[in-house]
Amino acid sequence: MLKKIVLILIIPGMAIFQACEEPVREAGFEDVEQSSIYDYILDHEEQFSSFLQILAKGGIDKTLSAYNPEGNDYTLFLPDNNAIDQFISSSEQFSSLNELLNDSGYVAAFSRYHTLNLGIHSNDFPFGAFPEPTLSDDFLTVSFIIEPDTSYYRINNQATVIYPNIETSNGYIHLIQTALIPVTYTSFEWLEQNPGYSIFREAVELTGLRQKIDFNLKENDSLQAVTLLVESDAIYQENGINSARELASLISPDDDNYQGEKNPFYNFVAYHILPRGLFLDDFEGEATNYNTLSDIPLNINGNGIDLAINKRKQVFDTIVNGTDTTIIDYIGFYYDVSNVLTQNGAIHFIDRVMTQQPPSRSRQDFQFQEEPYIEELSSVAGTYLIEDPDALFFIEWSGADLYYVEKRNENISAWGNDYLEINGDFTITYQTPKIIRGSYEVYLRAEAFSRDNALVEVFIDGKKISGLIDLTTGGTSNQPFQNILLGLVDFSQYESHKVEIKLLIPGRFLWDALRFEPI
Repeated sequence: MLKKIVLILIIPGMAIFQACEEPVREAGFEDVEQSSIYDYILDHEEQFSSFLQILAKGGIDKTLSAYNPEGNDYTLFLPDNNAIDQFISSSEQFSSLNELLNDSGYVAAFSRYHTLNLGIHSNDFPFGAFPEPTLSDDFLTVSFIIEPDTSYYRINNQATVIYPNIETSNGYIHLIQTALIPVTYTSFEWLEQNPGYSIFREAVELTGLRQKIDFNLKENDSLQAVTLLVESDAIYQENGINSARELASLISPDDDNYQGEKNPFYNFVAYHILPRGLFLDDFEGEATNYNTLSDIPLNINGNGIDLAINKRKQVFDTIVNGTDTTIIDYIGFYYDVSNVLTQNGAIHFIDRVMTQQPPSRSRQDFQFQEEPYIEELSSVAGTYLIEDPDALFFIEWSGADLYYVEKRNENISAWGNDYLEINGDFTITYQTPKIIRGSYEVYLRAEAFSRDNALVEVFIDGKKISGLIDLTTGGTSNQPFQNILLGLVDFSQYESHKVEIKLLIPGRFLWDALRFEPI
């Protein structure tokens, strides 16, 4: 999304665009395609001796000397000696490089945190989280910073990439200005550490929603990541609001039971919290509703130049320039500071006070990514047997083994190149996220190109919606996964719905997604 914005903004100044794509390289840093990442650092030991020792003590020097056994190469975000000195001088834990090196647990995690389990050129950087984790099993994020005379990438909103794309035999090196500090704080702890967001933080505490955003996924993987959309104190103050109590009185003047789930202020704050960890590039390319922890969803339109929240719901400003009139009728994002990574999700910053708006229906595609376990598995290609039924919150099955299949870079015509697979005499149900009331066409997306496939019927909330669905035919060798129209539904309330697949003839079922199309 931001790359589209950058391209439009800087076509008149093409030199800036080229600078952000491939910064002017300093002498001495050249591709070494016949040498490994580790060999490169050895060859430039004068600049990187500190991190060289960190890699050796951390036990990944041999790793970065070899090919990735998963076939994906590696990417190292490499800090020089000055960056390591700066890290130590600002640390409360270490006063010297030797102290750092003597902490074997920390130095192992620190070295792995700088190493992606994937080789990636800056041209392929996302505007969000990298598609693969680091060797410490953490995710890193990328922001694209635009300034009047330059633009550049920043990793984790911490470290500027000052020299990208040194290509080696087993991946890429990107030189960074400062060392990366592993993220250990939760979303709520981030708010506590940043006083410019005190009004929203106090509102979270007043409503009792702190527990929803103050947990560590590494310590409790049964919980689901969350995404916060947050206004700064300055945004509230522009609207005459100087404290959470003032905000609460304005939104809920007649009800001070702020922790009640029907309370307007509770729902205002909960409207800013989305279940699932979502980065800005996850919003790109579609206009759809996103469930919140409140009693209604919000809409984000990612089809235009800007990401637009609740477009056409409110008019915030009208700008007249000669004969041109521009109406600002959406809430936008502050791109350069968003994509804040926490131990339980992501934080993004918005440019206006976001109040609940009556939702409009939009196409809803469900690919089971609201399941934390599936979202975790999706980061690495493979076929995974789901052995523990309690690992999934919204899917239930019996009678046969259930697998999650992630193909990653293969083009198999399944959305996202992943699907659920179950084979035999089975039952399987899926509880959807909440869907806005109204009429929809319902589509089952599944593989329909094998004599081994099952014949099924589909029920929603106990009512049959389809006739016989023969999954042995309908697709092609190039497009085996198909959208199969099941029928029409008319939902009377904003709520979740139970989808049940019933067998007529046992067999294989490769389930890609469900689609609800408004009519």
